[in-house]
Order: sequence, then structure tokens, then C-alpha cells
Amino acid sequence: MMEVLTSAQLKRLSEHKYSSEGTSILEPPMQVFWRWLIEQIPTTWAPNTLTIVGLFVNILSTLLLVYYSPDAKQDVPSWAYFMCGLGLFVYQSLDAIDGKQARRTKSNTPLGELFDHGCDSVSTVFVMLGVSIAMKLGKNPGWMLFENLTAMFLFYCAHWQAYVCGKLRFGPLDVTEGQFTVMFVHLVSTVMGDSFWDIQIPILGIEMKILVILFSLLGAAAASYRTYLCVMKGGVGKNGSTVAGTSTIFPMFPIVLAVVLGTLIQAKSPTHVFERHPCLYIVSFGLLAAKVTNRLVVANMTKSEMNLLDSGLIGPGLMFLNQYFNNFFNEYFLLWICCLYVTVDLVKYSYIVCQEICDYLGIYCFTITSKPPPKSSTNGKEKKS
Repeated sequence: MMEVLTSAQLKRLSEHKYSSEGTSILEPPMQVFWRWLIEQIPTTWAPNTLTIVGLFVNILSTLLLVYYSPDAKQDVPSWAYFMCGLGLFVYQSLDAIDGKQARRTKSNTPLGELFDHGCDSVSTVFVMLGVSIAMKLGKNPGWMLFENLTAMFLFYCAHWQAYVCGKLRFGPLDVTEGQFTVMFVHLVSTVMGDSFWDIQIPILGIEMKILVILFSLLGAAAASYRTYLCVMKGGVGKNGSTVAGTSTIFPMFPIVLAVVLGTLIQAKSPTHVFERHPCLYIVSFGLLAAKVTNRLVVANMTKSEMNLLDSGLIGPGLMFLNQYFNNFFNEYFLLWICCLYVTVDLVKYSYIVCQEICDYLGIYCFTITSKPPPKSSTNGKEKKS
């Protein structure tokens, strides 16, 4: 199996220390609940196990909505919205206490931070997809594509800042507030029905869901402005470079390439592949964005340069070339191929990186027990000290 990380990168990663600043509005009161919750978790549970369980709950509860409304236009049973909101709450809670569990069990390693961010990148895709279905944004395909691609871009920007400035920076309205907003949308859809978001607001003359989108754009603008200030100010590296000593602007291009491909393929599709299959389309390009973000996180933690091109681009690239050659293949068929390819590519990359780190640090990913040191032998017999 191919190697992803060099020995130099693994050494720098083992020396990496998590650094962040800023606190969102809801985080302090939620800390009370999270401190109580961590006491209910057995000390035999590995931190990464908590994270991956939460992610699976988040994904499965969202796929429940996709099952009922694959085009984000259909009616969905109210209980399914409740389950999706609950799934997000479970993920948020487990994601918030995995670091506490690591410190509690004295098993905190750089792998935990990387694993946490990797799961967050995937969760972002399904969280935004779930809220898009709850508000039936399939009826407003332009807004649906814009909202989902923007969320992926902003998540990437948060780690772009860390790559430049050396630490994650949180604003007053950040991830926790965004997750509670999504949970509120699911709760309203549960109680009032998803048709609530189609109600026209008097005087303003816009639908309720458009008002939610406009408010989200304010938060997106603020987050984008923080990234702009960080990048333009210069990084912590030599001569204002990134932590790896590279250009502060260059890391923008991988995510821009993914977003541009997602936009162009949708706009040029003669069969309206996005409008007809928005959920499959969002998952495909969302997982591509997650892969690109994971590579940025790895580059940040290993203080190494990030390559512009990514193997995950092959899937969307095939769709783009197919359009260039007048759709020789069925677009819906290629979209499925693209989705399967980027999924396998992301899982393969994540597995290899985690395995290499585990082998280097002498740990397991999903258990607290350390790996035993390798036995050395002479002529087939174990040495005795």
C-alpha cells in the first residue's frame, strides 16, 4: 500500500501541539453539560471511538432524510426530522468530549486532533445536506448548491487560517451556534412541518427559508473576513509565510478548484443532473472537499507543503470531460461513479494516514492500549537483557 507521510512529516506531527483561541457564545454554558457527560463515559472507551460513533449516527440520521427526499423536494415524516436533529446533537456531544476523554485517560496524541478534524469535515457535508432537505431547498437549486459549497469552503478556511497563523481561531458565532441553528430547523420541521419554510413573510415578500439563508450569509461573510485578515496580515513562518514556510495564498487553490468544478458541472449539465439528483451531487463534491480539507490539516500538523492537485479530482474531472465531449456517457451514471470514487479515495487516504501515525507513535486508533514494542531477535531467538 502506498505511503502518504514521510518520516520527516511523522516526526514533525509527533511534535505538534494543538493551539486555538477565541470562544463562541454558546460554548461556555455547553461546557457544563459536556463536563457532566464525560463522567458518564467509561474510561475504557477510546476518544476516537466516541468521535467515529457520533459521525456514523450523524450520517445515518441524515441518510434517513435522503431516503425519503432524494431530490430535497419531497415531504418527509416529522419523526425523521427529529431523528436527524437528535443525530446531530449526539455527534456534537461526542465530538465535544473526545478531547476530554483523551486527557482523562491520558491518551491524547496528535492522531486524536487529526481524527477529530477529519470527522468534522465529513460531518459538515451531511449536516448541510440535512438542513437543505428540511427546508426543501431542492425547489431552489441555486441556493442549495450555493449554501452547501459555501459551508464546505468556510470549513476549509478555518484550517487555512490555522495553516497560516499557527492556531485555530473561533468567533462569537461559530460551529456550535451553527449546529444549534440546524437543530432548530429540524425541530421546527418536526413540529410545524417542512412546509413552514415555504411560507411567505409579509412586507419582506420572501420565503421563510430565504430569510434563514440570508442570516447564514452574514455569518459566512464574517468568517470569510476573518480569513482574509489572517491571510493578508501574513503567517507565523519566515517572512510572513505559513507554518510550512510556503505561500499564504496558495492553499486557497485546491478548495477553489473543487468548488469551481462543482459549479461548472451543474451549470453546463444538459440533463440538469444537479437539479434532478441534488443529494447525490452534494455528497460527491462534499466528500471531495472533505478530502482536500484533510490534506490541509495534515499539511498544517506536519508543517509541510500542500500539493495543488488531488487524486479525488479524477471523479469530477471525468464528469467535466464527459460534458466537453457532448455527454458520451449518461451523466447520472457518471455521478454515481464519481460519488463512489471520491468516497473510496477519502476512506483509503484516511486509513493510510491513520495507520502510518499509529505505527509511528506505537498506538491503536480505536483502543487506549499502546502497541507492544517490536521484538528483536538473533538467529530466530529472542534477546535476553
